[in-house]
Amino acid sequence: MYAYLAAVIFAAAVLCVAYGYYVEPHRLVITRQDIALPNWPKALDGYKIAAIGDIHAGSNGVDDAKLRRIVEETNALNPDLIVLLGDYISEKNETELKMPISEIADGLVGLKARDGVLAVLGNHDGFSCPSCIKTEFQRVGIKVLDNTVVQISSANGGRFRVLGLPDHMQLTYWKLFSDNAKRALAPTEGQGPVIALQHSPDILEVITGDLLISKDLSLILAAHTHGGQVRFPIIGAPIVSSSYGQKYTRGLIKQNGVQMFVTSGVGESILPFRFGVPPEIALLTLTNGGSSEH
Repeated sequence: MYAYLAAVIFAAAVLCVAYGYYVEPHRLVITRQDIALPNWPKALDGYKIAAIGDIHAGSNGVDDAKLRRIVEETNALNPDLIVLLGDYISEKNETELKMPISEIADGLVGLKARDGVLAVLGNHDGFSCPSCIKTEFQRVGIKVLDNTVVQISSANGGRFRVLGLPDHMQLTYWKLFSDNAKRALAPTEGQGPVIALQHSPDILEVITGDLLISKDLSLILAAHTHGGQVRFPIIGAPIVSSSYGQKYTRGLIKQNGVQMFVTSGVGESILPFRFGVPPEIALLTLTNGGSSEH
């Protein structure tokens, strides 16, 4: 009896491992999330943002064909804005990448949205060649924000700002991180609500604490956690790349008047498996939550 039970458990474990390597990393799902923001312009009700994180090109399931599929499926959603949330590369070893940066950029050619394609860098990008990524992305029409702000205005009068923050792992102190963000944001105060792009969701702890960077900040878009990459029923994700455990694993989080959406991303890091967290493109629909608008 015990031998039979052990055999069944072993077979189930083998099947799970096989699924996590051969099946799930090769999937691509669309995650839809409605987000009501109190200060969102009514003129932009229904505004759609496609958020893509942790592509890790060259990792299991993320080849040239997958990049083209990401472009096609994202464009088919007809978003108003596309944001890329960091970690585009995957390392083969200390000196080589699994896919060259120029090839990654070429794979993302054709991403199209009315208000453009904006990006920030992640921790893996910072350890590689951030200037190379910025150059190659600019070549294919993707604007990388690094402590910089972009103003977006619609023909019917709605406007908001997108603030791109550098990855927190590239800076020594959180305070320095926040001061840089404040300086980047200061010249455009009063120009509508702010959406901040940041690779790591851990920034929410700083932004909603004593170092709040702007009274206009209402939404943060982040990635980095891969949704845990491996997630089991009931217990969730045993390992999450965050200093706060499973608190910011994925999805919509609300804290101290600020909302944050964390996408579970596309590729893998460290281990070539995904289980219970399929690669995703997140489509976010923003609406006015009923308060005063900018």
